[in-house]
Amino acid sequence: MKPIRVSGMLACILCVGQVLIPTSGAQNAANSAKSDPIVSVSTGQLRGSLTPDGVAVFKNIPFAQPPVGDLRWREPLPPKAWTGVRDATAFGPMCNQAGNKQLPHSEDCLQLNVWTPRWPMTGSIPVMVWIHGGGNTAGSGIEALFNGEVLARRGVVIVNVNYRLGAFGFFAHPALTKESPHHAAGNYGLADQIMALRWVKENIARFGGNASNVTIFGESAGAGDVNALIASPLTKGLFVRVIAQSGPIGTQLSLAESEKRGLDMTAKLGFTGEDALAKLRAVPDVELMEKAAQGAPTGPGMGMGINVDGWVLTEQASKTYTEGREQKVALLIGNNSQEMQPRGTPGDIRQMVSQRYGPLADRALAAYGLNGSADPAPDPENGTVMLQFTTDNSFRCGTVQELIWHTAAGNTGYEYQFSRTVHGQEEKGAPHASEIPFIFGTLPVWQRMRSYNESDHQYAPIMQEYWTNFAKTGDPNGGKLVKWPKFDARARAYMDFTDAGPVVKEGLRRQVCDLFMENQKRQSDR
Repeated sequence: MKPIRVSGMLACILCVGQVLIPTSGAQNAANSAKSDPIVSVSTGQLRGSLTPDGVAVFKNIPFAQPPVGDLRWREPLPPKAWTGVRDATAFGPMCNQAGNKQLPHSEDCLQLNVWTPRWPMTGSIPVMVWIHGGGNTAGSGIEALFNGEVLARRGVVIVNVNYRLGAFGFFAHPALTKESPHHAAGNYGLADQIMALRWVKENIARFGGNASNVTIFGESAGAGDVNALIASPLTKGLFVRVIAQSGPIGTQLSLAESEKRGLDMTAKLGFTGEDALAKLRAVPDVELMEKAAQGAPTGPGMGMGINVDGWVLTEQASKTYTEGREQKVALLIGNNSQEMQPRGTPGDIRQMVSQRYGPLADRALAAYGLNGSADPAPDPENGTVMLQFTTDNSFRCGTVQELIWHTAAGNTGYEYQFSRTVHGQEEKGAPHASEIPFIFGTLPVWQRMRSYNESDHQYAPIMQEYWTNFAKTGDPNGGKLVKWPKFDARARAYMDFTDAGPVVKEGLRRQVCDLFMENQKRQSDR
């Protein structure tokens, strides 16, 4: 597909938009004064571009064949070679997704982008591969929020990846399972991520990257994906470290349930019978995307998600972790202090607690101050009781549980919480995704919405140093940084990125997280 230059609107994680940093005339002039970087990869030559600071950027690199036509809903295949020099100076499209009419997207979207600190690049430096969030239904690797230039200047190669989403990436159907050589269906988006990591393994040395020193990192659904990749038998040797931001492992669908949801969706769309799959593959991609959104039981994601397909995942990821069979990698994982504010009242939370916690409900209600007739006042650090419950049960306590499992198997772990608020918006806390521009150094992307000040711009390099230190050595510490202790199940030390700076604390929400883990065990024992 011909590369596309796009610009757009603000990116967020659950309903994604995008801002591409425009190339100014001055930058074009600066770049034209230098020779364009050219690199040879396994499938041909690429011509990239140089930023004014000398970072080499290669965009829209195919890591798999286009998953179109008969390749729709099949595992990704290695890319085909091309002749001549491929233009890698402009981003390609996003993967198809509902609800984003303003930006170019396509089913032919399995490309990645590479930032390397200088050109020509000599030596062999660590690699960081970013898996974007968006509920596995939205987002892309081309968003300006994830621009890799700032991190690359810290001595790492940055790779941003597209992967199939929603109806194209996580749709399962009995006919797909039957035709698969692995007797599996539905995890095509995860399989794309694995194919991208294989491409990195084979090619990243040509960009100056060390294929034996790869860190995968992601946020929200991207964090859930990288945690699933730790549990996959297909990823051995593809990475040595993982950073998961606001997305613990969670629970996966069974293949049977995923197939049932696929059958329900296709029936709603009017595709039934033995030729239903052939008819679905013949539907144009945009039409299929729109039809899938209409027929979805729970929105544009079709009620689909990662499933235990027997191939990408052979069992629930939590079982892999509890039995110590996950990949032996260092893990840095955490969450934001006030991830999401759901709609509802304390009365709704009382009902949710009773349903979720069963015989432990009275203790859970007491832990949240919901055991009296009066509604609890908001907590200064953790927000309303709705915020506390959602952050604890969907993010924070699952993170603690995962670290306990992972470190029990002899692996190194580090925990963090991002609590930094925005000047003038302190009452909003640190919501979902608010750490991303600090880590990528892309604060200007959200400037109009967040009103960042000079203090924020001084804070961002601190987080970048921790993240890139971890990618380089497996230890985030170094220089004059506040010492970040390793996680252990007893102390549960974590780094809190507060308004005042990084502060070491212990036992994040210990009471409610202990109860969360007790309830998880109760449910798994049933």
